[in-house]
Amino acid sequence: MIRVGIIGATGYAGQQLVWLLHQHKSTEIIFLSSYSYADHSFSDIHPQYDRFLENVCINIQSIENKLHEIDLLFIALPHGKSFEITKKALNLGVKVIDLGADFRLKNPLSYEKWYGLQHSCINLLSASVYGLPEIHRKAIKKAQLIANPGCYPTASILALAPILKHGLIDTKSIIIDAKSGVSGAGRKASIPTLFAECNESIKAYGVGGHRHTPEIEQETSNIYGKEITLSFTPHLIPMNRGILATCYINLKEKQSQEDLYILYKDFYKDECFIRIRKNLPETKWVKGTNLCDIGLCVDERTGRVIILSAIDNLMKGAAGQAVQNMNILFGLKETEGLELLPMNP
Repeated sequence: MIRVGIIGATGYAGQQLVWLLHQHKSTEIIFLSSYSYADHSFSDIHPQYDRFLENVCINIQSIENKLHEIDLLFIALPHGKSFEITKKALNLGVKVIDLGADFRLKNPLSYEKWYGLQHSCINLLSASVYGLPEIHRKAIKKAQLIANPGCYPTASILALAPILKHGLIDTKSIIIDAKSGVSGAGRKASIPTLFAECNESIKAYGVGGHRHTPEIEQETSNIYGKEITLSFTPHLIPMNRGILATCYINLKEKQSQEDLYILYKDFYKDECFIRIRKNLPETKWVKGTNLCDIGLCVDERTGRVIILSAIDNLMKGAAGQAVQNMNILFGLKETEGLELLPMNP
């Protein structure tokens, strides 16, 4: 059994992680920790666990005394909160999967620019592995520290990877228009995500400066082999969960839709969670799963290809991907605990 601890267990991503690990046959939850709900029963905060999971959430000060009891630490905290506990866990030989942003960007100056904080664990950045299994599986297997990707970057990078790898596009033309459900903003109460504020409306935010932009540029540049600068605009839509990323790109040369479809099918032929769809993706067909559905359309009139990618932001965009990384890290079947299909209606 893999003994795990979860910091930030009561947030949306943390709770989704608890849900998955509670049903995972190869894990044992040793402790749950919460900044906001220390000393409260987890099932009091999330009543669906009543009689099934009665762990009392420990406070942050108690975590250090529990680290020697676990093999793997999951951290689901806001940026800037993972540095010290990550160092302590790694020093004790505990592997870490961080669902936050603190170890995703390899350049500490980029982190400081986009997140407004100095990075206090620069020495760990070279050792951290960006946890997108479809791109970095070999490195994940050997990792001690995994930086779980952001939700928007997951959808966007998976959409772009095959066509970038084959060098078929004008990389200066990339525009990503992405839309997310409200759970992407987290569980903390805030006016913009109140029902009356976001229902019956759609709005863009972080225009020209969203923090996921450098993450997407870093990984797409690595895939392409040269530096990429792109435009990324996220939108908030009035649904609980799901992301649809629509990517617009100019083709270098004429390509048929069928040829690109075959290219994508071949690139992801061994990937258990990627589905290349001839029907364009919808979020409801991936909701509650670790799947990523990708579809594309060649606009012959403009010479552009439009690539669409749909994920559940709390699953493949957060907790599901974290469990996928755990399975790889510990040599388990990659789909263990994640063999879920969407429930509809």
